[in-house]
Amino acid sequence: MTRGPTLPAHPLPHLPKPLDAFNTAPADEARALLLHCLRSLRWSRRIADHRPYPDLDALLAAADEAAYDLSPADLAEALAGESLPELPEDAYSAAHMALSAAHAAYEARFGHVFVIYLGDTHPDESLDRILEAIRSRLTNDPEEERVVTAEELRRLARNRLGSYLRGAGHCATSHNAPAPGR
Repeated sequence: MTRGPTLPAHPLPHLPKPLDAFNTAPADEARALLLHCLRSLRWSRRIADHRPYPDLDALLAAADEAAYDLSPADLAEALAGESLPELPEDAYSAAHMALSAAHAAYEARFGHVFVIYLGDTHPDESLDRILEAIRSRLTNDPEEERVVTAEELRRLARNRLGSYLRGAGHCATSHNAPAPGR
């Protein structure tokens, strides 16, 4: 049996790349997206106002630079939008108690939620890493912890923004992600 000529493939509709969509979005939409990555109005305005970005690396570099410039008030605003790192669902209750106690001590000492960028940490290792980091950082003086916290927020924001623009669909991908609309 001979087959007739094959029909040409149907072209897929052109869907804008996430960076293109970000670059061309109205300013308020771009800032809203950025606020899901880091809850700092100044940070989100600064990044949105400097669009368009030629590529993802340029955008992430601008996000880093803007995060390095967070004032203490900007940092406090961003921290207010963060939540305690989540434990794996199968973590035992003693782990939840240990994390709650460590976080309470941290919050009492520094006055804000503990944030940490877990990067490629395997979920089974996240509890140990979080507890170790809280205990270690409790020895910091307030200024040293402000610097460490700002760096962790910068890394979280970079990861969230990069995840969104690589096609993950939302910025809230890290363990400290604020709930969308929060």
